Amino acid sequence: MKLQCFIVVLCVGLGVMAGKYSKELNEPKPSGGDEKTVEFRISKLNQVWEKALRMQLSPVHQAELHSDLKIQEKDELQWKKMKVEGLDENGEKEAQLRRNFIVILAKYGMDGKRDTRPLESNNLKDHDNKDGDVFDDPRLDKLWNKAKTSGKFSNEELLSLKREFQHHKDKIHEYNILMDTVSRTEEVHKNVISPLESDTKEHVVYKKHTELKQKMRDLNQGFERLRKLSHEGFTEDSEFREPRVMELWEAAKRANLSKDELDSLKEELRHFETKVEKHSHYQEQLELSHQKLRHVEALGDKEHIKRNQEKYNTISEKTREMGYKMKKHLQDLTNKISRQGLVHNEL
Repeated sequence: MKLQCFIVVLCVGLGVMAGKYSKELNEPKPSGGDEKTVEFRISKLNQVWEKALRMQLSPVHQAELHSDLKIQEKDELQWKKMKVEGLDENGEKEAQLRRNFIVILAKYGMDGKRDTRPLESNNLKDHDNKDGDVFDDPRLDKLWNKAKTSGKFSNEELLSLKREFQHHKDKIHEYNILMDTVSRTEEVHKNVISPLESDTKEHVVYKKHTELKQKMRDLNQGFERLRKLSHEGFTEDSEFREPRVMELWEAAKRANLSKDELDSLKEELRHFETKVEKHSHYQEQLELSHQKLRHVEALGDKEHIKRNQEKYNTISEKTREMGYKMKKHLQDLTNKISRQGLVHNEL
C-alpha cells in the first residue's frame, strides 16, 4: 500500500515538473473564458496588446502599435533561432531587441512614465491645435509657420510638407526615448560582477552610443532638408514625395553605391512609396470609419451599428496588415542600404 502511494505521489510530482516546461504553459493562451483570438505568439506582446485595448488608443495608433508588435514578434522569433544555432554570443542582438521593446512601450505611453507628447485617445477631437503650436518644437514650429505663410506651396504641397515635419517630430521623440533607455542601461551596467561581464556590457553600451550618434546625424540632416525645402519649395525633379522614402534615397546616395545599384534601389523605393501611400490611405479611411461608427452608435440603430462595426473591423484589419508590410519593407530597405554602404566603404 505504501509503495502504491509513493508511486502515485512520484507520478504527480513528475507531471507538475513536466508541466512547468511544457509548450502549453509557455505559449500564450486566450485571455478570459470567451476563447478570444490570441494576437501574438509571445506572451509579453499579448500582455502589451491587451493593455493597449484597455487604454482605448485612437484607431490609427492602435493599428500602428499592432504593426510594431508584429515586427517585434518577427525579430524575437528570428533571434530565438539564432540563439539555438549558437549565434549572438555577445548578446548584442538580444540587447537591441530589448531596447526596441522599451521604445515601443514608451512610444505609446505604456512604460509607466508621463509623456509630454500624449497619444490621441478613442475620443473624437473637439478642437484643433492652435496656430504656431503644431509640432511641440520651437525650431519646427518657426520653420513651419514661415513655410505656411510664404505663398510658395499649393495646398497639396503643404500637406506633403506637413507630413515631412510630422515625420521629423516623430524621429525626435524616438531619439529622446532611445537616449533615456541608454542612460538607464548605463546605470544598470555600473553594477558589474566580473571583468568578462564588464567587457560585454561595455561593448553593448558602445553600440548603443554609436546608434545614438547615427540617429543624431540623421536628425541634423533631416532638419537641414526641411529648412532647405521650406525656403526653396518642392522642385519638379524631386524623385519621391514621402518623407521616409526621401530619407532612404538620401541615405543611399551617401552610401557610395554604384550607378547600377542606385538605379535598382530607386525602382525598389518607388514600389515602397506606393506601399506607404496605400498605408496612409487606409489610415485615413480607418479614422473616417471610426467617426461614422461613433455617430451611428449615438443614434442607437442596432442593424446600422452592426453593419458599420463590420466595415470598421475590416478596415482596421487591412490597416494593421498594410502597416506590418510597410514597416517590414522599410526595415529590409534600411538594412540593405546599410550593408551595401558598409561593403563599399570597406573596399
